[in-house]
Amino acid sequence: MTHWVRFALPGGPPQFGTLADGTIAVHTGTMFDHPAPTPGRVALADVRLLAPVVPSKTIALWNNFRALGTKLGLAVPDEPLWFIKAASSYADPGATVRRPPGYAGKVVFEGELVIVIGKTCRNASPAEAAAAIFGYTCVNDITAADILNKDPSFAQWSRAKSFDGFGPMGPVIATGLDPATLVVRTVLNGAERQNFPIADMVFPAAELVSRISHDVTLMPGDAICCGTSLGVGVMRDPVNTVDVTIDGIGTLSIMYEN
Repeated sequence: MTHWVRFALPGGPPQFGTLADGTIAVHTGTMFDHPAPTPGRVALADVRLLAPVVPSKTIALWNNFRALGTKLGLAVPDEPLWFIKAASSYADPGATVRRPPGYAGKVVFEGELVIVIGKTCRNASPAEAAAAIFGYTCVNDITAADILNKDPSFAQWSRAKSFDGFGPMGPVIATGLDPATLVVRTVLNGAERQNFPIADMVFPAAELVSRISHDVTLMPGDAICCGTSLGVGVMRDPVNTVDVTIDGIGTLSIMYEN
C-alpha cells in the first residue's frame, strides 16, 4: 500500500509525494504519469496537506448502497445514478467550510469513499476500468438539502452539492487497497453517525468506473464519490467538527460553520 499526498510548505507552491511514518518523500512530474522520487524529505508536521487531487470533474452517486435504498423504499437501480459536483467544490483536509450566503436551510454531511482515476478511461470493460483506478480517498459530500427539491420542476443535485468547499477530500490517496473490505465511519461532534461497509454498494468500484466511462471520458485525477449509506444528518451546531474515517486511508477532518 502507498499513500500519496499533495502538500505545501509555508509560503510554498503545491507539491506531492508519498507519505510513510510521518515523512513525505517528495516527487516531481505528475502523480499519475511516471512520478519521479527525489532525495527531498519533509516532515508531515511541517506541511499543510492539500486535497490529494484536483479533479477536472467530480462524479457522485445516488442510491448506490442497498441499506439506504431499502430504508428509503427505493428500487435497486439498473445503472449508476450520478451527477456532477462543480470542480471548484473541493476543499483541503482540515478546511473550515461555511454556510453559503443567502441559504438558510439544512446542510447535511455524507461520508463516502472516492475512487481516483489514474489514466484516461473511455468505454472501458470492468478489467480495463480496474486498471484505470489509481487509488482511493475520503470525501464529505456536503449537501444544501433544501435546495434539492426546491423547484418541483427540476431536481437541483449539482447546485445543492457544488457550493465552494462542499467536497473536501483527503487526507491521502491510498493505492493497493481492496475497496470491498473497507468501512466508512463518520463522526459528528464526537458522536458516531455512520458506520457502513463498502461491500454493500450496488455497483462495485470497477463496474462503476466501467459503466460511467461509457457515459463520459474519465481523465487522470477525476474523482468518483461512491455514494453514502445510513446515518447522514444535519450539521446543526454553530460550529461542527466532522471526521470521515476509512481504515487504510485515514481520517478526513473538517469544520463546518453555520
